[in-house]
Amino acid sequence: MKRFGRINLLLLLAVVALAVAPLVLGLGGSAEEPFTGADAQAEEAIVADHPDYEPWFSSIYEPPSGEIESGLFALQAAVGAGFLGYYFGVARTRQRMRDADASAG
Repeated sequence: MKRFGRINLLLLLAVVALAVAPLVLGLGGSAEEPFTGADAQAEEAIVADHPDYEPWFSSIYEPPSGEIESGLFALQAAVGAGFLGYYFGVARTRQRMRDADASAG
């Protein structure tokens, strides 16, 4: 297996381990929704400490359900990953072209 193949395999295994480990180890406590986002946890802490707190502003768009909100978040992550993948592909191709020019000239 080539060097980049081994590195890619190790990176893939690391990502899978990071995704599966919290589920297997039962992390998240016994909360109703153990893997809620930081925004929801911060809101709960603020309301618990200051029950009369009023937010400064409200969201521009409030999705009608949690599933749609999760879907939009996943879409955002996919678009970001697409841009990163494109950038790294272009950078690698440019480096290969520079290396080929340097070895030919």
